[in-house]
Amino acid sequence: MATPLTLSDIYIYPVKSLGGIRLTEAAVGMRGLQYDRRWLIVDARNQFMTQRQIATMALLDVAPAFNGFLLTHRQHPDLLPLYIPFEADREKTLFVTIWDDMVFAWRGTPAADEWLTEALGQECRLVYMSEMVRREVEPDKPELNPAGTLVSFADGYPYLLIGQAALDDLNERLTTPVLMDRFRPNLVFTGGAPFDEDTWADFRVGDIAFRAVRACGRCVVTTIDQQTAQKNPETLSTLASYRTVGRKVMFGQNVTASGQGTIRVGDPLTVLGYKEQS
Repeated sequence: MATPLTLSDIYIYPVKSLGGIRLTEAAVGMRGLQYDRRWLIVDARNQFMTQRQIATMALLDVAPAFNGFLLTHRQHPDLLPLYIPFEADREKTLFVTIWDDMVFAWRGTPAADEWLTEALGQECRLVYMSEMVRREVEPDKPELNPAGTLVSFADGYPYLLIGQAALDDLNERLTTPVLMDRFRPNLVFTGGAPFDEDTWADFRVGDIAFRAVRACGRCVVTTIDQQTAQKNPETLSTLASYRTVGRKVMFGQNVTASGQGTIRVGDPLTVLGYKEQS
């Protein structure tokens, strides 16, 4: 008898490429989970910054606080915790670049800029994406996404889904097992065989409808230990040995939502349709 599919973990990453927060429930929105990747760190040229270039961003932890969250540096005890509200003040704006997109953003505080500049060792700024911003999901591929599908400061899609069985399968092949956090999912589920999610199209978590659009191509971030910021290429090279499609290494599914509401750990996951086989 097949094991039921169940939502086992929910994660948000309030500041792109910093530590995540594990939740028991979360509000689903059209551009992602509430508070997920609405803040972004940019450099002096207003270009987005991630662990791809600065692995030590993994050392900045994010913890929930009243009406916001706290940033701390795991290896820099002299830096006092920095409070960041859920939303920025709209007094100052600037244009920032993330991948091929240029969008306007609200500035964070000078104190946040100074804190992050010291923490990361280079000039940087903290910016926020408001509800007024329209950053569309792959507008050049309307066959994959309805027009107007929005995304936050996530790389490309509002949600990332990974099955626990997929990670278990990878860990059986690795010399040193890794944690799910280096793949930075929003939704993790248990049940089913490894990589079952590759075949899904439409599915439901509780009462909310989602669509698995396409597999997620992985990068060097998967080699970074999120506890130490140390790199080990084995993770990506092992994945490449059996998960390469074209020139990309695939792990997890990029997902959009077609409904709104609340999802909770323990919710049943129901597959409603499957991708056409090419």
